[in-house]
Amino acid sequence: MNCHACGTPLAAAARFCHKCGAQTSGGQAAGWRGGLPWAGVGAALGALVTVLLLRFGWSREPGAVSDGAPGGGGTAPSSQLPAPDISQMSPEERATRLYNRVMTLHSQGKPDSAGFFLPMALQAYAMLPALDVDARYHVGVLDLTAGDPAGALAQADSIRRAVPTHLFAFMLRARALELRHDLAGSRRAYSDFLTHEARERARNRPEYADHTENLDAFHEQARQVAAGQTRAP
Repeated sequence: MNCHACGTPLAAAARFCHKCGAQTSGGQAAGWRGGLPWAGVGAALGALVTVLLLRFGWSREPGAVSDGAPGGGGTAPSSQLPAPDISQMSPEERATRLYNRVMTLHSQGKPDSAGFFLPMALQAYAMLPALDVDARYHVGVLDLTAGDPAGALAQADSIRRAVPTHLFAFMLRARALELRHDLAGSRRAYSDFLTHEARERARNRPEYADHTENLDAFHEQARQVAAGQTRAP
């Protein structure tokens, strides 16, 4: 089928035009709208993200990129990559893609560009029907990037309620408390991370595999803080 707005050829199952962002007739099927109460908001976000990704390019990284730790994943030049067709992405995939975009721009020293996408990333996660531990970590990192330690601490507490010794909770707490200038609390969070790290990483949780570089970098930071060599970043 073709887009009714611009005439671009589309896949039969496409809900949005990947060129202009217009909704297709297939996206108005009763079953899709009835099954997802946030579908109207999702359509608007999908169209907006389509235009933005086509304009600014996208990251090849399939998982989460560096959340401020050294050695984060790189991004191929947008001129060498085709624009993605996000009309087929799930809400979770859209949220992750926006998270990756914010983190990539932030690690590249482009805070203005990262700030442009950050509210959209938070909105994308707010639209999800539920947040797992990995998604809560992403939201917490976005909160830290936005200078919102209270939001990051809230996500850390939610993670701890789900998995009391999860390393992501200690990571978020350490950095959020550092932003609040609570050095004693931050050091306790770093210490708790080191206490539980070996046993937790031995569990081989999928989200740990997605953030291996971040965990390794945080381990080094925690070790230095425990030795009194440095403050938290």
